Amino acid sequence: MSNAKSLAQMATEVLTTANGRAKTALSHAHAAAWRASREAGQPIPIGTANPPLKPSRPDRPELLAPRDVPRRRPGSEAGRIAILHAVAHIELNAVDLHWDIVARFTDVPMPIGFYDDWVKAADEESKHFNLVCDCLEALGSHYGALPAHAGMWRAAEDTATDIFGRLAVAPMVLEARGLDVTPGMIEIFEKAGIDHAVTALRTIYAEEVGHVAYGSKWFHYLCGRHEKDPQPLFHELVRHYFHGALKPPFNEEKRAEAGLPPDFYWPLADR
Repeated sequence: MSNAKSLAQMATEVLTTANGRAKTALSHAHAAAWRASREAGQPIPIGTANPPLKPSRPDRPELLAPRDVPRRRPGSEAGRIAILHAVAHIELNAVDLHWDIVARFTDVPMPIGFYDDWVKAADEESKHFNLVCDCLEALGSHYGALPAHAGMWRAAEDTATDIFGRLAVAPMVLEARGLDVTPGMIEIFEKAGIDHAVTALRTIYAEEVGHVAYGSKWFHYLCGRHEKDPQPLFHELVRHYFHGALKPPFNEEKRAEAGLPPDFYWPLADR
């Protein structure tokens, strides 16, 4: 199967597409092309690319410092819309995070399964973004209608030259946090009887376990290759790159399912 572009170039195309729906459509198309090439036994070459330090973003939402983003009050319709808007923003950043790891670290030789995992994760995050956008639109809003968190990409920039740091912080801290907070969000929308949002959030919750697991798997793989002890290295990297302590309560069951034992995260917790 011939494809003029390498996988790294395809990843960079997604990163440099600003509109959320257009970005995720391209993401789905490139993920499908990658899968088809793998199934045909002729994988698209990984290649190399020059991904941007920051991905392209739409003019809206307005990005604010975390302390300036209005607090969400889940008991009201406006509060529930604000929660969904924040989730959409997280999912759009996650699409870019997963394509970024594909494009940025091509100098590190990795098994082809590494690319299978992150392309699949990016494809699923694209679905998540669209599901949440559909929920927002059903409630009379849309992604971009509210301000959003400007610091979401900071961890990606900080770890742009450190694949160990990227794996430790992006999937194993930031996405693992999603496992902790999503059950509470599902409960809010169940109480409000907003079934389409419950369905979307349940889909996200089920699939995010896999994304955290990819992070843990490839972090441990690289530790094995370089004869490093994963747990103390994880602690060192998170203290270096992640700004602030980890916040309990932790979803210990889902974290364990994703390959994150308690002795990885409890020593970093704010108690």
